[in-house]
Amino acid sequence: MASYIYLLALGKVDSHLLTFGEQCIREAFHLETKISSRKIKIKDAYDSVRNQYHSAKMLKKVIEDPPPDALRIFGLTDVDLFLPIFTFLFGEAQLHGPGALLSTFRLRNSFYGLPENPTLFESRVKKEIVHELGHTFGLVHCFDPVCVMRPSTYVEDVDQKSHEFCDLCRHQVMENIAGA
Repeated sequence: MASYIYLLALGKVDSHLLTFGEQCIREAFHLETKISSRKIKIKDAYDSVRNQYHSAKMLKKVIEDPPPDALRIFGLTDVDLFLPIFTFLFGEAQLHGPGALLSTFRLRNSFYGLPENPTLFESRVKKEIVHELGHTFGLVHCFDPVCVMRPSTYVEDVDQKSHEFCDLCRHQVMENIAGA
């Protein structure tokens, strides 16, 4: 029976970030986590014209050959992601699917020429982990201004929302987890 959410590093990801991701998932979803030791080569997803990584190609690699006890697999990376229809994106997830992916690249203040703020960075990471995993459990974007499922086109959108689900999204995600 599938029972764990696996966290998987794609490229160079600080081990502290993986541990922090585990904590975020346990708090938001009340599910057990494991850090995967699987190594994935991400160079195949690199687009030299854009100097970014194709998120769908990376997500495909994340969900290949899942462990038998995997409920979901969540990939974390520090590279810049894109899809052909978007200039960039923070993450991608499969609606009702097994996989999600998050890039921390544009969540760091240094990307915007600002001094690093570790507390703000962790807040952004937590919100986007919960958001992307919410999609895997069937949640679509919510337009409650503070719900974690609110869409985030820019980092300011991430900063404005909460790391928690609104009542409606919380009910739906818990119902979907119970049925998984």
